[in-house]
Amino acid sequence: MKRIFLFLITNIAIMLVLSITLRLLGVDSILAENSSDLNIEALVIFSGVIGFGGSFISLLISKWMAKRMTGAEVINEPKNKPEQWLFDTVAKQSKIVGIKAPEVAIFPSNDMNAFATGASKKKALVAVSKGLLNNMTQSEIEAVIGHELSHVANGDMVTLTLIQGVVNTFVVFLSRVIGHVVDRIILKNNQGHGIGYFVAVIVSQVVLSILASNSKRGTKNHSNKV
Repeated sequence: MKRIFLFLITNIAIMLVLSITLRLLGVDSILAENSSDLNIEALVIFSGVIGFGGSFISLLISKWMAKRMTGAEVINEPKNKPEQWLFDTVAKQSKIVGIKAPEVAIFPSNDMNAFATGASKKKALVAVSKGLLNNMTQSEIEAVIGHELSHVANGDMVTLTLIQGVVNTFVVFLSRVIGHVVDRIILKNNQGHGIGYFVAVIVSQVVLSILASNSKRGTKNHSNKV
């Protein structure tokens, strides 16, 4: 809870600084002179709600989505010795890091991958690929599982969700500012939102999202590859 509180406070502070900065730069005055009805404060709140709302919804359904996107099959009752060993290893290491044993799954991939996901420490999923099971030694697999369980124990999924919420907020905010500039200043549309606004918002949101994703390539997502 402390981590969530600090991130929320940080994001609110960032939004306030952004709003003040835009006012000092005269952005709102320029828009007003061009008959823009953009309310920066309202847009800041709207962007924060949409940005964090979408991010948390993504977190809540992350385990469900991961299972369906990877074709992972949860081990409820081990069918063979490798599955039994994997199931027991996850349970043993979960006790070591002090968390409830997550669901264990295997997904059909020849790549040596593994990931951890879930909305909380008590509702997590750890999945490994068939390629990893077939090509790594037991000690290597144990190291991979320990790595993934450390993400669960540290609450890294929630942390990444909060970071994504901040990024989403900026993307939503900036794309709509760009849309207003295009619609009001460039296209001189003074009545409602024209097609230029919606096209500019969609294009800028896609571009900004791609730039934001590229900037995070060095970090891990909800799915942590080996």
